[in-house]
Amino acid sequence: MLRINPDALWLAAARDAAMRSDQPLGPLHGIPILLKDNVDTGDSMPTSAGALALADSYAPRDAPLVRWLRQAGAIILGKTNMTELANYMTTGMPGGYSSLGGQVRNAHHPDLAVAGSSSGSAVAVAAELCSVAIGTETSGSILRPAEMSGIVGIKPTVGLVSRTGIVPICNAQDTAGPLARTVADAARVLTVIAGRDEADPATLAAPDAEDYANYLDAAGARDARVGVPRASYWDRQAPEPAAVLGRAIAVLTELGVEVVDPAEIESDREAPGSWATRVMLLEFKAAINAYLHSLGPGAPMKSIRDIIAFNDAHPRETLRYGQNQLLRAEHETSGRMVEREYLEGRLTDLRRSRRQGIDGTLQAHGLDAILFPGAAGAAISARAGYPTVHVPLGFAEVSDAPPPLRPLGVSFAGTAFSEGRLVQIAHAFEQATQARRRPEL
Repeated sequence: MLRINPDALWLAAARDAAMRSDQPLGPLHGIPILLKDNVDTGDSMPTSAGALALADSYAPRDAPLVRWLRQAGAIILGKTNMTELANYMTTGMPGGYSSLGGQVRNAHHPDLAVAGSSSGSAVAVAAELCSVAIGTETSGSILRPAEMSGIVGIKPTVGLVSRTGIVPICNAQDTAGPLARTVADAARVLTVIAGRDEADPATLAAPDAEDYANYLDAAGARDARVGVPRASYWDRQAPEPAAVLGRAIAVLTELGVEVVDPAEIESDREAPGSWATRVMLLEFKAAINAYLHSLGPGAPMKSIRDIIAFNDAHPRETLRYGQNQLLRAEHETSGRMVEREYLEGRLTDLRRSRRQGIDGTLQAHGLDAILFPGAAGAAISARAGYPTVHVPLGFAEVSDAPPPLRPLGVSFAGTAFSEGRLVQIAHAFEQATQARRRPEL
């Protein structure tokens, strides 16, 4: 945790009074929700993204997703620690570390990694400090913390949830989504935070809003087809996790899912698992400067240059791991996203992640979803801007050194705006496995 909302108890009392007076109640009435600290709230809590430079940065208004949570009756309980600037300050910074909040620790064991910048939100859910938390993802920052905390995470299609009022990295890939202990909880919160926002053009392409609770049918996956990218992902697992993860295919088969194994991803045949472009770096400067400008003339930081200068002036507090990503974004990019390298990189990402990636695999095998071990498919889904749902599966020994056990899970990825079908499959899988384990705090 970075901060607790000082108004939380007052808001809870107001929700209780509304229940006693028979007022109409929203779908999340009285539910305590935590926000990753890169999500704006127009209240007494600053939005720092874990950066000391932004410790006194107050947003003039709620981010749309926060406004919709409040309208649904949720109580914003506070803000969670995160990897500083969503892990785009420097290379080599541990997941969950920020100069403002220190190091997030895993609820299952303090020596386990927490993985990804939404780690504070994931750990808070695992430790049952809240019902649901909001995380954000550019490439794996919802899915990887969900995996390491043994919980559910939904990374939505880019454009399903407004990004206005969220400290950004890359508009091509940024999104926000729920972290929860059950698929049902995550689906109900996703229903509330999804919606069009005129200030975020990506949301204007989204379909009409729907209630994802309608997909919470344990028998709903019976006619699904799910593919297994065997060579690129599953065969690369160490023996101990592979033994646990192999149960996933057996469970799906028992549920009546038709498992297509293998269903290889074309773009991984040449370079398995990943390919390198600098799209995130080339977008970051423009995105962060635009966000800081939106805070108004009274904001303490006006640009990425100001953040760099602040860190240089306070090196002991802020530069434990350096700021090489900030320096590269400031000095190696124009901030206008017109470089040939950017345009070609973005086209490469879309071609390899969509036509030669997720869409190509789904169409070639008539699939509803692709099954990935843990969060292994996070990068390709991120570049495509496509949705993924992570579900816990169990624990496995991964080395001889303590701690001996770490959480494991699987992810279901699909094409654009296929959240409903993914929720349906993930919910059925979750009900069959009941694998989430409460940490022994």
